[in-house]
Amino acid sequence: MNRVGLGPVGRVRSRVRVPGDKSISHRALVLNAVAEGTATVRGLAPGADVGATLGALEALGVTIERLGDDRVRVTGGAHWHAKQPIDCQNSGTTARLLLGLLASRAPAPVTLTGDQSLSRRPMRRVVEPLRRMGAEIEPADTLPLTVTGRPLTGAEHHLDVASAQLKTALLLAGLAADGLTMLIEPGVSRDHTERVLAAMGARIERREREVRVRPGDLTALDIDVPGDFSSAAPFLALAAAREGSEIVVEEVGLNPTRTGFLDLLRAFGAEVETTVVVTEPEPYGDVRVMGTKLSGIDVDPEIVPRTIDELPLIAVVATQAEGLTRVRGATELRVKESDRIEAIAAGLVRMGADMEMAPDGFDIRGPTVLEGARLDAAGDHRIGMALAIGAALAQGGSTLDGTEWIDVSYPSFLTDLVSCAGVPVRV
Repeated sequence: MNRVGLGPVGRVRSRVRVPGDKSISHRALVLNAVAEGTATVRGLAPGADVGATLGALEALGVTIERLGDDRVRVTGGAHWHAKQPIDCQNSGTTARLLLGLLASRAPAPVTLTGDQSLSRRPMRRVVEPLRRMGAEIEPADTLPLTVTGRPLTGAEHHLDVASAQLKTALLLAGLAADGLTMLIEPGVSRDHTERVLAAMGARIERREREVRVRPGDLTALDIDVPGDFSSAAPFLALAAAREGSEIVVEEVGLNPTRTGFLDLLRAFGAEVETTVVVTEPEPYGDVRVMGTKLSGIDVDPEIVPRTIDELPLIAVVATQAEGLTRVRGATELRVKESDRIEAIAAGLVRMGADMEMAPDGFDIRGPTVLEGARLDAAGDHRIGMALAIGAALAQGGSTLDGTEWIDVSYPSFLTDLVSCAGVPVRV
């Protein structure tokens, strides 16, 4: 386990660029793998999760040419069979997307495995709707799972949770199913898949909470991946929580299904400006956040799907806001790489935060002068980054255990935290 020392910082004024968007990178690879033709993906996210998808597709017979650190050329037309189990490592996105992809395409059984953390994460919510379409997947609850391709029939799915991973798995199955596949979500989730599918010529219709897709071929699409909004969020949180600070993140994804975090920072009282540079298929541009005096907020469950990965950072910001911040409707945090409610509470309470957990969220009263403490990433990249920001806001030094988990999505995070924010980091 890696441990680093982290010191506090004062006001921060800086600019930063972050690596490519992880969610879009996964989808750019998978959708081009099932398309006709060859496409180049530029700005690919560098973390281990996207590396797991790359390795899985290659093991399944997809031709992928590495052109540089963040560029690949993908040629569709794989054989969709593997000589040995496919290791999804710690990537839930890889596992769930492959379930939908292989449900109709695997000519022989393919087994998906993962690390200890991923092997505890729930898969039944993906497996059961795929089975209703005719998929053969055994068992159902957790990895390892074995998929054997079968003819699928389109179905109407009323989803219990707004999940972009679940939605994408079912859309991948629907592309190869007989008839219409319709998805109705309880809330709006990330729409990266729908945007890319539309640009690739899919027969797809989108409304707020309803997506319909019919079977058909895709045309390979060159994709420039924008900066990852969730990787930008720690820097924006630091600027918002430290009055008088200002940070600009350049060329970052601004898809409105991802940017609920900006709405919440505005609600706290931070000054937030966005400048959109490109609009299609994925909007991106610059974000500027300036720290002011903050007030506690109520986080509406409706916004949770648009900010699920950033809620640990919301907890950090809330410690610096006057009054009560209340988060509910976030049960999904319990089944991420860690129990993120438990993990962020453990770290912040150790630093002196007034925080109480709920089954689907948390309450925090502030402002609190955080104190340096020994912290643990809990096997979770989002928790590791959020606690690093907490340490930067604290009085005195902290240590953070498990920093290797941050490499899952953002290998250069600590380096960028030093160069952008001046946070003292001691390895």
